[in-house]
Amino acid sequence: MHLPPFALERYFAIHEFSAPYLLCSSDCESLHVGDLLALAPEAREQLDALWLGYTETLGHPDLRRAIATLYDNITDEQILVHAGAEEAIFNFMNVVLAPGDHVIVHAPYYQSLGEVARGVGAQVSEWQGDPSTGWALDLDVLASLLTERTRVVVVNFPHNPTGFLPSRQFIDELCALSERHGFVLFSDEVYRGLELDPQDRLPALADLNPRAISLGVMSKTYGLAGLRIGWIATHDRRLFDAMAAFKDYTTICNSAPSEFLATLALRHADTIVARNVQIIRHNLALLDAFFGAYAHQFDWHRPKAGSVAFPALRTGNVDVFCADLVEKAGVLLLPGTLYGPQLNAFRLGFGRKNLPDALERFADHLEQ
Repeated sequence: MHLPPFALERYFAIHEFSAPYLLCSSDCESLHVGDLLALAPEAREQLDALWLGYTETLGHPDLRRAIATLYDNITDEQILVHAGAEEAIFNFMNVVLAPGDHVIVHAPYYQSLGEVARGVGAQVSEWQGDPSTGWALDLDVLASLLTERTRVVVVNFPHNPTGFLPSRQFIDELCALSERHGFVLFSDEVYRGLELDPQDRLPALADLNPRAISLGVMSKTYGLAGLRIGWIATHDRRLFDAMAAFKDYTTICNSAPSEFLATLALRHADTIVARNVQIIRHNLALLDAFFGAYAHQFDWHRPKAGSVAFPALRTGNVDVFCADLVEKAGVLLLPGTLYGPQLNAFRLGFGRKNLPDALERFADHLEQ
């Protein structure tokens, strides 16, 4: 397999730890280990006593049980833990696809959701969201892209980078289309739980469709990217077993401390998520005011969920704009050209507490 450089990650490698203000981070505000351990009085003693040998390939049983509580019709036996979402994406594509298969990917998209499929030898078509309607998807467009070789359709709700979230009716119709045509639904749900209105939360696709795979991770909704814990949930036992076997060639098993801390966090998920949603609500109010003041420069679509948005630049070149901003103001935005050459927009993250400081620097730069 030959994969091209991961453009987004290479961009972060240059700027992420040197720019003073990260205004494009995709995750929520993180915690210190002490913050997690304070959630349960016995946790520190348990961590001190943790055995640091190999862990179970499928994931610790306690962790799998904790993850299963996030679903309605999934048991712990249908959860496979990975080293972050990235490993799960890589393993899934390698297990399911063969050269000549066809994959359709909800676009714009995180590069590995399409590029790994290309690396396997699959043909990839992009199912583009429409920026004029808040990046909404059209199921008729998806139907027109389907071929007899379509093996997988990749979706991402809530969507990175646009914040798009469809209706429940849309999801039901998507699942019905999967049933009629027989394609596998790979559903990236790493921002599930960050809906501004809880009534908008969609069911996990693995709960609705027997061929669907739901992807989850500790990084985004919970802000615990450093744990490197992700997972898939599925009713498809054959796929589950194949991915478990393939994992023997990647990580084999996960970090014992990471699994312990992830289990602890998920047992207190309501507390952690409520804090992050509060941060998001506060920051979105600031962003509404900011983009209202600069409506002549940016197109702003307020997300319904998640911690990222994708404002468009009305005039000028977004690569030049972002380079100038980080050089002169120390504020890092992610140019949309890293998602596609035609996207004169930028990813903006609003899940962290320091957004007001970064936004102030951003505004000062625009005024100058």
